[in-house]
Amino acid sequence: SQSISYENTTPLLIVRGEGVYLIDEKGRKYLDTRNNVNHVGHENRGVAKAVSQQVHTLNSNTRYLHPNIALLARKLLKKFPKPLEVVFFVNSGSEANDLALRIAQAHTKSARVISVERGYHGHTQSVLDISPYKFLGKGGSGKPAHVDVVPCPDTFSGPHRGEDAAEKYASYVAKACEKKRVGAFIVESGMSVAGVILPPMGYLKACYKHVRDAGGVCIADEVQTGFGRFGRYFWGYEQQDVVPDIVTMGKPFGNGMPLAAVVTTREISKSFSNGMEYFNTFGGNPVCAAAGLAVLEEIEQNNLQRKAGETGDYLKKCLSELAKKRKWALLGVEFVRDRKLRVPATAEVSIICSRLLNEHQILTTVDGKKDQVLVIKPPMVFGKGEVDIFINALSSVLSTLGEIDPSKVSHTPT
Repeated sequence: SQSISYENTTPLLIVRGEGVYLIDEKGRKYLDTRNNVNHVGHENRGVAKAVSQQVHTLNSNTRYLHPNIALLARKLLKKFPKPLEVVFFVNSGSEANDLALRIAQAHTKSARVISVERGYHGHTQSVLDISPYKFLGKGGSGKPAHVDVVPCPDTFSGPHRGEDAAEKYASYVAKACEKKRVGAFIVESGMSVAGVILPPMGYLKACYKHVRDAGGVCIADEVQTGFGRFGRYFWGYEQQDVVPDIVTMGKPFGNGMPLAAVVTTREISKSFSNGMEYFNTFGGNPVCAAAGLAVLEEIEQNNLQRKAGETGDYLKKCLSELAKKRKWALLGVEFVRDRKLRVPATAEVSIICSRLLNEHQILTTVDGKKDQVLVIKPPMVFGKGEVDIFINALSSVLSTLGEIDPSKVSHTPT
């Protein structure tokens, strides 16, 4: 019953990985622009070696002390400002956000959560309940009573696009804070499934003040954006010049191994230590901790954070040049049928995605409110050469896009 990519055509059987490529059972290589799970590259030798050595030595539950756990905690916490100094290791981003909610409730004595429209925070029940992308979407059961939803700070397709957009979007958070006591405000530092929405500058600073003044805590969901993907910033929230009360991370941390974490302050963690034992059998086990240490080392030794910034700048430059040549308007890789009205080109994006796979063996993903955005979140080893391959393929597809009737195209699940 699991969702499968490209199931409307021919699902892929992937058996190997190699850097920025995935390889199927027939040896065909696909350029991967969508898998931020394998953060430092598919089949990374450093990570594979660390995992192999540790699994041949010991893997156990976390009831026992082990050097890897302590070393990983120390190395991870060096990436945070001083107030954030306590780490809980878990197995997934969903579990990290679930634990963050428990910690926030223990500290504030309130279960009320303010979440952002189109936000997604995982698949356990507690985080589905704070994920408007799910509970307001197909099959969803609607907004739970303890959750307030504020508009997505979208400055391209949203209602507020001017210089005062941050203030106006933050005003919705302020209004939500006027209700009963706030427990937590949670938002992804870069809203991936929402269509790669980056809040306008000043948004988080204003939101954090409103929430803290109301007695709540601020959670930064870095599951999609953390570990240097923003180039200049190791964590996405840093772009907004704020310091959260709780930070969650997941997907990229173990490069495919189940490793995630919650980082918070000493004061908040003490509220959680209330007599009810917290124990996580596998969170931060020696093997996964070895993977995490190797990932951090790969990022530093190969300057992958700087590479992400340089590659991202080059990609944006290439996309801007491509947009000028076509009748399409792109923001990042958001497609609209009309530049002024900004009507989402939903069917056309499905065509583009399918043709990039079938004609050019390039894997992409589709997201956004109307599935009108090609989201690019490749392994961090993705470079300018891969950008050129992607741009040439995209240009080729766009040049003949009118040959297919969009009304006869089914949605491409990615």
